[in-house]
Amino acid sequence: MAAGDGGRTRRFEAVALPHLPAAYNLARWICRNEADAADVVQEAVMRALQYFDGYRGGDARAWLLQIVRNSAHTWIGRNRPAGLVPLVDTEVEAAGYAEDPMTAVASRAESAAVRQAITRLPLEQREVLILREFEDLSYRQIAAVIDSPIGTVMSRLSRARDQLAAIIRAEQRASP
Repeated sequence: MAAGDGGRTRRFEAVALPHLPAAYNLARWICRNEADAADVVQEAVMRALQYFDGYRGGDARAWLLQIVRNSAHTWIGRNRPAGLVPLVDTEVEAAGYAEDPMTAVASRAESAAVRQAITRLPLEQREVLILREFEDLSYRQIAAVIDSPIGTVMSRLSRARDQLAAIIRAEQRASP
């Protein structure tokens, strides 16, 4: 980055870089492909830097995630529908530390089932669920990210949770 940019690069790094893990996580859930997500985040960071002079403060995480979301949707539209690639186990961790190995195995199996069920949600539901449950954004922050009213966030999140529960119940019934 340019050395004579009056500290702009340092300010950008201070605002954006702490939120890169969340940006990548969101892009990976939207794209369902790790390589595509990396491309999307790179493009989003470049856009964020390009338009950083227009950033007026506020919630930097929501600001960056909105750019990532928009970049992901644009990238998918330009390139292809997202492919299915398994996500790493760290995305949906079972709560807490398991004392015995059988509990740990069961927790990992449940985690994998939840992760797989999430990938089956429609994109609009999946992204609000990820933003709320994994990125711990408030309804207001999610509304800013997806550029929709809070009521839309609430209804999408409710439908996502209902659909997720239905998918998991169906999978449990189908399992021997």
